[in-house]
Amino acid sequence: MSNTFPRRQALLAATTVAALPTSHLFASESPATLTAANSLVDAIPTPPLAMNTSTLRGHNLTVPQQIEVVAKAGFDGIEPWIRDLRSYVDGGGSVSDLKKQLDDAGLNVVGAIGFARWIVDDPAARQAGLDEAKRDMELVASLGGKQMAAPPIGVHRTEELGDGGAPSLETIGERYRAILELGDTMGVTPLLELWGFSPVLHRLAELAYVSTAAAHPSAAVLPDFYHIYKGGNDMSSLGMIEASRMPLFHINDYPGQPAIDVIADKDRVYPGDGVCDLVGTIAMLLRNGFVGTFSLELFNPGYWKLPADKVAAEGCQKSRDVIAKAVETAKQDAAMQA
Repeated sequence: MSNTFPRRQALLAATTVAALPTSHLFASESPATLTAANSLVDAIPTPPLAMNTSTLRGHNLTVPQQIEVVAKAGFDGIEPWIRDLRSYVDGGGSVSDLKKQLDDAGLNVVGAIGFARWIVDDPAARQAGLDEAKRDMELVASLGGKQMAAPPIGVHRTEELGDGGAPSLETIGERYRAILELGDTMGVTPLLELWGFSPVLHRLAELAYVSTAAAHPSAAVLPDFYHIYKGGNDMSSLGMIEASRMPLFHINDYPGQPAIDVIADKDRVYPGDGVCDLVGTIAMLLRNGFVGTFSLELFNPGYWKLPADKVAAEGCQKSRDVIAKAVETAKQDAAMQA
C-alpha cells in the first residue's frame, strides 16, 4: 500500500491548493490560470468499484461462481470472504486455478473479510487470532490481494467484554500494531474496520485514535457508510481522516426507517435507494484526495430472492451512478474554487 502514497499525496496537495482563496492563486484568468484550474479538475479521479461477496451471500454460490457473476456485472474488483475461500480450498479447489480465473476476468482482490480475534484480552486467544490472521493473509496474498479487513471481532458484543469491560483505545492501538507487523511479513495490510453496532470501534474518532496510536506506517482504516450511520457518527467527520489512509471503503445505503437503534445489516439497500448523502460525502472524500476503492457490501435478504446476476448488475450500476455524480460534483467544486 505504501507505494501508492506519493500519488495520493500529490492529489491531496492539488485539492488542498484548490481550497485556497482565488486571490492567493491567480492574478487573472490567463491561459496559465485556466491550465492550472483544469489540472485541479483533472486531478479528481473516478474510484474503482468492487463487490464484497456478502452482497450475494444468500445465493450460496461457490467462489468460482461468485467471480463469474461479479466479473459479468462489470465490477473492477472483488472482496471475498475468507470462510468461502477456505470452503473452496478444503473442498479440493486449487488456489492457482482461482488466481487464473481472477486474472482472466480482470478482477483485483481488493480485500477480504476474515474474523481473526486479534483484539481480545485473553493472551492465548489473541495469539490464536494472530495465527489465524497469518493463515488468512497467506491465502489473500496467494490471490494477489494486498489488504484485508481487521474488524473488532471478539469484543463486538457487550456480553463478550466481561468484568473488565472493553480494552482501552491505547491497548487496542498496541494490538493493532501487532497485526500490522504480522502483515508486514506477509505483504498484506490489515485495515482497521468500523462496526457501528460494536461497543468498540463504532466511532470514527476511535478509528482515528487507534490507527494513530498504533504508530505504524501502514496503519489504515476501512469505513462503511452504513456503519458510520449506525455508530452515531456524522459523515463530515470523515474529513478529519487523511484520505490516503482509507484505501478501501464499503459503499451502501440505508433507509430512513427503521430507527437507528434497531436498524441492522439486513436493512442496507443499493446506493442511491436510501437517505444517505452519498454524493456529497464521496465528493468531499475526492476533494480531500481519496483514491481508494469502493466495495459494495450489502446483506439484504430481499435481494437474495432475486437472481444473482440481477443483484450484481443492479448493484454495480447504481453504485457507479452515485460515484459518477459525486465525481462530477467534486470537479464542479474544484473548478469554482480555482
